[in-house]
Amino acid sequence: MSDDVKSFYEKYKKDYGKMQQSMPDTVKGFSTLFDSAMKDGALSLKHKELIALAIGVALRCEPCIYLHVKKCLAVGATKEEILDAVSVCAMMQGGPSFTYLPCVLDALEANGR
Repeated sequence: MSDDVKSFYEKYKKDYGKMQQSMPDTVKGFSTLFDSAMKDGALSLKHKELIALAIGVALRCEPCIYLHVKKCLAVGATKEEILDAVSVCAMMQGGPSFTYLPCVLDALEANGR
């Protein structure tokens, strides 16, 4: 499964380039919102990424899961912190989120964790 995640990362990079070319204003607008929200503030960037990951699991969004696992690791979150955050999500939302926890494990594995 981690090969699927690695393929996703490669494809997403290409897709992002296509989006930048085809809809630059949309990408710029979203990037501005993302950059404004996802920086250290009252909450650290690490905690914000853990929240974003948990929301991705809650919404059952595989691309969000894969991207935010990678971002969590990049800002220093440990595997244990990531698994803790998604465990809280599964507890709050139950079975639908629980069934997406393997996506988190696949993304961790694809990122060498």
